[in-house]
Amino acid sequence: MAEITASLVKELREKTGAGMMDCKKALAETGGDLEGAVDWLRKKGLAAAAKKSGRVAAEGLVAVATAGTVGAVVEVNAETDFVARNDKFQAFSAKAAELALAGTGDVEALKQAAYPGTSHSVQDELTSLIATVGENMNLRRSVRLSVPAGVVVSYVHSAIAPGLGKIGVLVALESTGDAAKLAELGKQIAMHIAAARPDALDIADVDTSALERERNVLAEQARASGKPENIVEKMLEGRIRKYYEEVVLLEQTYVIDGETKVRKVVENVAKEIGTPVKLTGFVRYALGEGIEKAESDFAAEVAAAAGQK
Repeated sequence: MAEITASLVKELREKTGAGMMDCKKALAETGGDLEGAVDWLRKKGLAAAAKKSGRVAAEGLVAVATAGTVGAVVEVNAETDFVARNDKFQAFSAKAAELALAGTGDVEALKQAAYPGTSHSVQDELTSLIATVGENMNLRRSVRLSVPAGVVVSYVHSAIAPGLGKIGVLVALESTGDAAKLAELGKQIAMHIAAARPDALDIADVDTSALERERNVLAEQARASGKPENIVEKMLEGRIRKYYEEVVLLEQTYVIDGETKVRKVVENVAKEIGTPVKLTGFVRYALGEGIEKAESDFAAEVAAAAGQK
């Protein structure tokens, strides 16, 4: 059983918004399993939703590059935010995005690609930059989107330089329609994605394990109402539909107007330009997501030290 520390309770509170005593109980009931405790709280109605962790470990930059029907996004990590403002680091990140655009988008292939103006690879150039700046860095990931006809549009939220920032989005729209209209639509959908953080493009793309976990939690909540099983099933259908509206891009309510589904927005533009438009893919990179670092909880450390004396 994992030790139930003050920092673990704090993390559970941040993820769920539940009270401290409820979080302690949830962790005790689940043997210190954090994700299990999230589900336990939700089943008891003590947490509204399983929030995505906001603990971001890495600094650095997300860089995007587009050229008509192709787009690429890369993440380059560093130890401190200070490095993100370094001209050489920014130039490397922008060049990495351009090379990903010209390549396959595979990060390992990108690392081995020739770095322009040198006789060495992208990884070697990064190693040289590490020596110059004096801080560890990593070309963490990259991806490339393309369409046979249409546009791939990029958006960087709160960009610190053109194509560089902490959140980068790509949107791929397949169509033979007016490129300017498609680019305008793509930019607005990309802004929506930056804000709404969808997990999947369509219902069919939803991760099956995540869906099953959600279904189990929602089923427990519905049964706790004490209603008959046939009513519980109908309640579950409605809640799953609501879940899709939260995590599926085409089912989400468009943040630009606050009322239209994204799917309908695309259909409306298709009618306006007189040709079919298909949203074929998207990517949202937020700097450091999925990486955690050890964070010092000073208050917890002082309390622990005091308890030892």
